[in-house]
Amino acid sequence: MFSWENPDDRVAIAQMNSELQHAQLELLSAHCATHQLRLRFSADDVARFGQRDILRKSLQAAAALSEYYTSIQQKVPAAESASEPQTRLSEKQIHEAVARVSAYLREQKELYFPSAKPLNNQQKALMWPFFTAVLLDRVRIVDPRGLQRVPNPPFFAEARALGFVNLPEFPHLHSLTFLDVVVFNEKITARSLFHGLVHAVQFDVLGLERYTDLFVRSFVNTKLHFSVPLEAHAFSLESKFAGQPASRFSVEEQVRLWIRQGRY
Repeated sequence: MFSWENPDDRVAIAQMNSELQHAQLELLSAHCATHQLRLRFSADDVARFGQRDILRKSLQAAAALSEYYTSIQQKVPAAESASEPQTRLSEKQIHEAVARVSAYLREQKELYFPSAKPLNNQQKALMWPFFTAVLLDRVRIVDPRGLQRVPNPPFFAEARALGFVNLPEFPHLHSLTFLDVVVFNEKITARSLFHGLVHAVQFDVLGLERYTDLFVRSFVNTKLHFSVPLEAHAFSLESKFAGQPASRFSVEEQVRLWIRQGRY
């Protein structure tokens, strides 16, 4: 058993949490990919027509992960692992939430814009096969600034009081996109920049009000940030980019396709 009193254990605990964070990001990517599979195909069709070798390996991996994390969950105090209560909002409350989130996004853009800078030539060269030159010229980015991470929005306390306990922790997110300004909490990587730019495209194509309305309604239904289709799509495209960085595709075309298909 580790102890905070032992200096060697503190180093090991820090390393453990670093690896836990990496595992969480990979799990989120797998979760998003699986969510898209679930949206498009029934379990019966996957079981009947799924390629047997791939399906078998997927089931084995999922079972092993479930067994491991369930064993951990059983050791977490009950008060910490309690499930989120069922929460319903009226249409009036949803409209109010959309208005507040939209106003917040505008305010944050204005707040960070003075310290934001354009993408450099290297970043543009890396991203141009996936994004239009117009977008890459317009988007501004804010580098990590030490401990000055993006704080949670002021309305989170009220949302938690309504029962939404699984709100994303903004200071722990790698980046946040406020319309066409991407603010990074962590070192900028090609993958994190790509993810932030996907959201910039979504804002550009959908418009602020529609983007916010879709996001709020989906979050109210799913209760989980990463299950919102707008976010799931960004992770899915990010995973595609990371897996095949030399393969060119248009993010804007992918976003417009999902809009036509009603998948947001």
